[in-house]
Amino acid sequence: MRGAARAVRLMAAAVGTGSGAGSGAGPGLKRPRPEPPLRIGTHDGTFHCDEVLACYLLRLLPRYRPHCTPRQDAEVVRTRDPQRLAQCDVVVDVGGEYDPERHRYDHHQRSFMQSMQSLRPDKPWTTKLSSAGLVYCHFGSQILAGLLGQPEDSPVVTVLYDKLYENFVEEIDAIDNGIAQAEGEPRYALTTTLSARVGHLNPRWNDPDQDTEEGFKRAMELVGGEFMDRLDYYHRAWLPARALVEEAIQRRFEVDASGAVLEFPQGGCPWKEHLFHLEQELALPDPLQLVLFPDRGGQWRVQSVPAAPHSFESRLPLPEPWRGVRDEALSQLTGIPGCVFVHASGFIGGNRTREGVLEMARRTLAQRHGAGAQSG
Repeated sequence: MRGAARAVRLMAAAVGTGSGAGSGAGPGLKRPRPEPPLRIGTHDGTFHCDEVLACYLLRLLPRYRPHCTPRQDAEVVRTRDPQRLAQCDVVVDVGGEYDPERHRYDHHQRSFMQSMQSLRPDKPWTTKLSSAGLVYCHFGSQILAGLLGQPEDSPVVTVLYDKLYENFVEEIDAIDNGIAQAEGEPRYALTTTLSARVGHLNPRWNDPDQDTEEGFKRAMELVGGEFMDRLDYYHRAWLPARALVEEAIQRRFEVDASGAVLEFPQGGCPWKEHLFHLEQELALPDPLQLVLFPDRGGQWRVQSVPAAPHSFESRLPLPEPWRGVRDEALSQLTGIPGCVFVHASGFIGGNRTREGVLEMARRTLAQRHGAGAQSG
């Protein structure tokens, strides 16, 4: 169970290990009798990504967390029987009720139109919530705080709460509610989303055995593993990158007098999203154009800032005559020693040295007033 193992490691790192009052009874003392397991109710039959994630997230809460003494692991009860659901401590994705005071989190009733923004007006997302989004909305900060060993209102928890909703949970909400990603006919099919992979764990329509219990357990492992991996990445890689990008912005005039070129000390930094946010947050007077960084082989790259975080269009692509040309032919064409390549779209190029790649950037800046930004 990759997700559960990652959760245990994060919790151990946050709170430490060792013996103490919670580690068991001392000599001559009786161990406390385990309390009955708390019950998380959801529907039986075909399962979907939203209730799988909702159940997994609930089991990360101290109240429902697996292996938490003296209470036994929380039990997931899969049924549509109203009497059995009434006996559950929390119910998700079934029952026709949204009542957080009674811990009922269904979103299928006709009257339900809640989004993250409607429940938390400080948030921008207007996608209708599924059971996953409802649980995350109400308990996400508490879950992240417990996993990271931080206060719920800490900047780290606040930033990661937003990041995980926008880049993990919201997709699940939208897919479960049948909300298309964009208007019009899609150009290609998306068949490998997390929701799709969870769906494939259900029995096939013509399988003799239509029992979904084992598949649901596998789905919880899959979804939990991806959630914990994503949290780990955003916490340990994405968040530290922000400080690196902010430092590069502060030092940009040391790289080039234009202030339009950033330099990173190493490649692989996820800089794009941070760059766009910091441009707005710092109210930069002019948009940034180019980024320099070394690759793992010790050579250097110059890359154009995209027009938008997920755009394939460049703000300032490398000059059109350079595109698709390589090595010595490119060096002769540009008059810059050490050139390695320029991509056919012009969004990135390479040189063997920092001096060479900086000169490529300066030549690109020099031609921007004549050519303007083009498609990259």
